Amino acid sequence: MKILVTGTAGFIGFYVAQKLAELQYEVVGVDSINNYYDINLKYGRLQAAGFDTGELKDNQPVCSKIYPNYCFIKLDIADRVQMEHLFANYQFDMVCHLAAQAGVRYSITNPHDYALSNLSGFLNILEGCRSVQIRHLVYASSSSVYGLNGNAPFSVHHRADHPVSLYAASKKSNEMMAHSYSHLYQMPTTGLRFFTVYGPWGRPDMAYFKFADAIINNQPIDVYNNGEMQRDFTYIDDIVQGIIKVLAKPAEANANWDRLHPDSATSSAPYRLYNIGNSSPVTLINFIEALESAIGKKAIKNMLPMQAGDVLSTDADMTDLEQDFNYQPKTDIKEGISKFVHWFREYYQI
Repeated sequence: MKILVTGTAGFIGFYVAQKLAELQYEVVGVDSINNYYDINLKYGRLQAAGFDTGELKDNQPVCSKIYPNYCFIKLDIADRVQMEHLFANYQFDMVCHLAAQAGVRYSITNPHDYALSNLSGFLNILEGCRSVQIRHLVYASSSSVYGLNGNAPFSVHHRADHPVSLYAASKKSNEMMAHSYSHLYQMPTTGLRFFTVYGPWGRPDMAYFKFADAIINNQPIDVYNNGEMQRDFTYIDDIVQGIIKVLAKPAEANANWDRLHPDSATSSAPYRLYNIGNSSPVTLINFIEALESAIGKKAIKNMLPMQAGDVLSTDADMTDLEQDFNYQPKTDIKEGISKFVHWFREYYQI
């Protein structure tokens, strides 16, 4: 079974590709290694996965020295020609699409980056999948699509039509684009709405990463909305477990789907949407307290009002994923944060 994993120099893709390789799939990873955040961290992930980053050249495969069945190609998914070549050369059986231009606030100041990666890049993925008659496309959506929706916990069966950032709008667009391909070509697609994912090798643009660095270095941290915002923090190992389970079970059409009472999460086409989170929201202030405990030092807090583009709460209704895949997150906040802080100190030699 040959699987394409995009975004493998990124946080989630780094873990997913290695897990699939451990399970003896033939894995091809791609990533453009852009400079949205520290590229040294991205190269560090690749090195940890067994790649000699000195051998990397654009559009040329390099194989892992740890996993002989895992190769990496430095490639931009927005490059239509190279993506066509990639699918033609490898004839993938499944695709796990995790590459994207991330970041809510960055989308406010750099909107065009999102059109390239999250829209044009996703279209290239869909076209590649269509060309090889893919068995299953699993792609990353986001809890941010819920936007102004005030119905908590967030359910994939609720409407999500009012995003409050271009990033969220691009992820909602991905879901709609995927549905059109599922409908037109009977192509199984599953979108996963990720809730806040954290852990070792995480993204330095995420609040918990910045907070750890600031607390350790006696610098103040900006705490928005007095720390009263809630997030459904989910540890990386739990996320990977869910992704692997979903990949193995291609989406199917809902035989009972009713166009007069449409269900947003399913379709008459082989299309599904799932939340993937922890379903146990934690306030930002409690999350900071877990960091303080793991680090052994109090944070200097700069309390600020709500930021543009942020949502007050993210709370995942996990009913569907639990029923269909027996998905059960196992890592609580204290354990997860402790593991992250241990890695952080080790990686940055603190």
